Amino acid sequence: MNREMTNHQLNDKKVFDIYERSFNFAVSVAVFLKKIPNNDINAVYKKQLARSSASIGANLSEADGSLTKRDFVNKVGIARREARESGHWLKLIRQISIRKNSELYHEINVIIQEAHELLLILSRIILKSKRI
Repeated sequence: MNREMTNHQLNDKKVFDIYERSFNFAVSVAVFLKKIPNNDINAVYKKQLARSSASIGANLSEADGSLTKRDFVNKVGIARREARESGHWLKLIRQISIRKNSELYHEINVIIQEAHELLLILSRIILKSKRI
């Protein structure tokens, strides 16, 4: 996908394919991070968030190629932890870097909500996979 998806588009067009949704999440985070001011603290937060948000989809791709159910659950579990971590970095950035910028504040809240929804979806996938 070559086009950049804005957070508004992310919120208005819910994707039900977890791979595409995790990809869109990473893209929306990357686009958002370009808007955050650069300084020493933000550089650390931005790097960590970029890594954790991209790692969700990477681990789902790994899970898709798993040979065993146990390996699948493990990889989806890693993706879930990365979604949780992404939420952490997003909340830190919101509190430290953009709390006075209402436009960015709204935008980051949409991304935080998507991180939370991904966390819930991945948790459900793990629960269902363990029952099978």
